[in-house]
Amino acid sequence: MKRNHTMMQFFEWHVAADGKHWKHLAEMAPELSSTGIDAIWIPPVTKAVSAEDTGYGVYDLYDLGEYDQKGTVRTKYGTKQELVDAIAECQKNGIAVYVDLVMNHKAGADETEVFKVVEVDPHDRMKEISQPFEIEGWTKFTFPGRGDEHSAFKWNFDHFNGTDFNAKEGRSGVFRIVGENKTWNKNVDDEFGNYDYLMFANIDYSHPAVKKEMLQWGGWLVDTLQCSGYRLDAIKHINHEFIKEFAAEMVHKRGEDFYIVGEFWNPDLASCREFLDTVDYRIDLFDVSLHYKLYSAALGGRDFDLSTIFNDTLVQSHPGNAVTFVDNHDSQPHEALESWVGDWFKQIAYALILLRRDGYPVVFYGDYYGIGGPAPIEGKKAAIDPLLYARYHKAYGEQKDYLDHPNTIGWVRLGVEEIEGSGCAVVISNGDKGEKRMQVGKHRAGEVWVDFTGTRKEKLTIGQDGWAAFPVNGGSVSVWALPHEENEE
Repeated sequence: MKRNHTMMQFFEWHVAADGKHWKHLAEMAPELSSTGIDAIWIPPVTKAVSAEDTGYGVYDLYDLGEYDQKGTVRTKYGTKQELVDAIAECQKNGIAVYVDLVMNHKAGADETEVFKVVEVDPHDRMKEISQPFEIEGWTKFTFPGRGDEHSAFKWNFDHFNGTDFNAKEGRSGVFRIVGENKTWNKNVDDEFGNYDYLMFANIDYSHPAVKKEMLQWGGWLVDTLQCSGYRLDAIKHINHEFIKEFAAEMVHKRGEDFYIVGEFWNPDLASCREFLDTVDYRIDLFDVSLHYKLYSAALGGRDFDLSTIFNDTLVQSHPGNAVTFVDNHDSQPHEALESWVGDWFKQIAYALILLRRDGYPVVFYGDYYGIGGPAPIEGKKAAIDPLLYARYHKAYGEQKDYLDHPNTIGWVRLGVEEIEGSGCAVVISNGDKGEKRMQVGKHRAGEVWVDFTGTRKEKLTIGQDGWAAFPVNGGSVSVWALPHEENEE
């Protein structure tokens, strides 16, 4: 019997820029494995514009903390060797590693070039607000610290279709590069008229040499790191046909088990479905719509109707392609997509992703270990650990839902024979304390169950008909199950 899979996003925006993160991951691998975490999503591993950059301001895709470039050999997280060692340590502990890929843009060019652009309206990129004119743009990448090692490809303005800074005038804007076959790519999100352009120098996936180079790089990276999968950043801004080709190429190279999840930040289900259709369901997507439901539920308190929590979510419509999460580095406070799920609802939110049958759940480093930076937030390891324990040992078998009340909902997992003592009953309230009568099976008659969250201290006996009334505190979650012998008094 396979155990439930659980991923951890092993970073938050304010991880200390001391170059020790890969070492930290290697040290934590045994402990993470013991909690049931069997996959880790790590931040971008490539050289960015500085040693402080989180990795999304990507400079050289072939520099994994090996060359003296941008004032540093290591990245924010450490050296190439420390990265390779950390991945090996994770794998030794049964943890798959998924690497974050930033393929939409490049930053921190080595030289400027002069070329023609038209300026477009940032709120409607299809609307030109100038005639073609010359700018001086940061688009030439020669990688003086690395030279031609790993790849001799050098980037220039011909390999991009947009940029955001005119060095000649010292001003910012959205500038579409003019030239043969130069336009925004049409296979992208249609926000702002066309959302091909996000930031920095925007990679042009209509260019055959660019596509070839990026496919080669993807293959080189997986060979170099021996990782088990990729997390693709900002894919609504990248030619969807290229994403499909890239995914197919990586799976062809590494086998069907190679895992790919994409960040398609769009809560609209129709758009997600259209994207999944385009890429032949070769990749999973983060369930952004569920994240926003959890955010709304945290804000709404008792006024939010809990019986609707899974309506219009990816995990409900496409359970096999949904990666569920509560928060991440972009939704954390003061970041680009801030939509932080409030403290009182955090444990409830994690119960909603960790203890159900569907979805591939991610535990966020910032929720588990805490957030650093100017406005620190304490970690909630103590609240999440019992749920991880219940996911690993208890949350198996058929699921019966009791999502039938606006303020008190529950579900049961009936367990499986192969995992002794498995099965559980989860009950959640966003209002007053209450209870939910649920059936856990006649074979459970007379069993004495406890609340694994430790919120409710009493013991509860399952009735002869397999039913019981499972209590929960107000604004809380309780996870009822048969105690493991070591937990019994």
